[in-house]
Amino acid sequence: MNIVLTCAMGLESILKFELYDLGYKTLAITNGAIAFEGTPADVIQCNMWCRTAGRVFIELPAFHAVSFDELFDQITTYDWRQWLTKDTKFTIDSVTSNQSELFSKSDIQSIAKKAIVRSLQAHYNVKTLPETGFHVPIRIQINQNQVSLRLDTTGHGLNKRGYRSRFDAPLRETLAAAMIKLSRWDAENDVLLDPFCGSGTILIEAAMIANRIAPGINQTFCSESWPMFTPMAWRTARDNAIAKQRHLPFRIYGSDINGDILKTARYNLRAANIKNIYVETKPFNQIQSRFDKGKIICNPPYGIRLDDQGDTHKLYVQMGQHLKKYFKDWDYYILTADEDFEDYFNQKATKKRKLFNGKIRCDLYQYF
Repeated sequence: MNIVLTCAMGLESILKFELYDLGYKTLAITNGAIAFEGTPADVIQCNMWCRTAGRVFIELPAFHAVSFDELFDQITTYDWRQWLTKDTKFTIDSVTSNQSELFSKSDIQSIAKKAIVRSLQAHYNVKTLPETGFHVPIRIQINQNQVSLRLDTTGHGLNKRGYRSRFDAPLRETLAAAMIKLSRWDAENDVLLDPFCGSGTILIEAAMIANRIAPGINQTFCSESWPMFTPMAWRTARDNAIAKQRHLPFRIYGSDINGDILKTARYNLRAANIKNIYVETKPFNQIQSRFDKGKIICNPPYGIRLDDQGDTHKLYVQMGQHLKKYFKDWDYYILTADEDFEDYFNQKATKKRKLFNGKIRCDLYQYF
């Protein structure tokens, strides 16, 4: 089967190396997605272990269609019994069309739904489909008249690790994990400091990486109830993930000027069962460290609204001055959507990488 993992734009190379580490070498890489030929066991492993992927899909063979009749006929040719029973609840959750004759998303969604219903009715010799069983979300992508149908085995974004239940933080867990991997932080030797830790996402993701905690260990995936995946297979995957965990004495620290949001950080740390991370209420210009070297990985305020930019730019000036004085031998990895960051920080980045936090285009300014 063709397995497709999606990711935010800019994270393809990070996800590629994650897949390499999991043993997958023959990969087809496109913008925002990586595909390879695999098995149901590989679907489970990717859902369990990929930190920077968005979702894991099973992609059906693509076909050409320039009319709704062609779309309907081609979809009915699939043997849907491989994936769907006569009581499966299936939904067309997403439709995208690019440079194609078929572009009406609502019509594509409606035709596809009817075609699958017609196919299942014929296969199972029934007139009605109750749709009371397990859920299979389906996405349709049409690019230059080539149609691809993807079955979503995840059911929700893989960024939803299960520990962030009280606060919808602005930084996605998948992006936080990518920032840590891009920094080449060594949990056994490097100090990590996030002086704008907010609800603690970077801190928690770093601790999970350090302790080899699988990001999917506490998630529930919609495909767990699909007939092609046995409950034993999922149970074994979780048992294996637990067996790989370790308890490393890492050095991870966080601070934030907002004491209320740190209550959420402490809550999230407990929910993730992460210990030995201390967070404190402290403005940026008061942070110091007893360590001579380390890595600062942070997501400071963006100041996207015009009335916030003045304060944000003052903060960036302050950051540049304070880090140069008290953290001169540290490496910095600073994510912001402000394109003028380097000017106010008063230092050109060693390297700059374009990333996306949701739909917000950002840059990771790297100083090392």
